[in-house]
Formats: sequence, C-alpha cells, structure tokens
Amino acid sequence: MSTLSIMSLTAGQAVTPNDTTTFPDGFRGIYVGVAGDLTVRMSADKSVLTFKAVPAGTLLPVQFDRVMATGTTAQSILALG
Repeated sequence: MSTLSIMSLTAGQAVTPNDTTTFPDGFRGIYVGVAGDLTVRMSADKSVLTFKAVPAGTLLPVQFDRVMATGTTAQSILALG
C-alpha cells in the first residue's frame, strides 16, 4: 500500500457533495473537517464506496471523481491534488 505525502499535495478546493458533479482527474486525497460518513465514486473503476464514521481531521489517500450527497454526512470536505 502506498502512502500519501502531504507535501505532494499542491492544489485543493472545497467540496459540496453532489451525486452528479464530476471532478477533473488529479485529486488524490480528500480531507474531512467534520466527522461523519463519506461516500465517493472512485476514479478508476467508478465504484461507489462509503467510508463510515470518518473522524474529523482525517486525510484519505483516494483518487475519486465524485463526492456523493447520498450517504455523505461528513462536512467541511476538501478535495486535494
């Protein structure tokens, strides 16, 4: 398993979960500021995964193209690339 280096992240944007908004390629991490469930669609195979009970302040090293509104209760989400 590879590790995501915080130093390698050079771009970011705030995320409003939405079931149809697709992000451009390049986001390789996601930050959760307020604890909750986080549902994303993975970039490569388009599978939809729910990370349950993600603690506040968590940085997940996942490459995704959507942060789904359905199933997401976490807040203050940032897409990082």
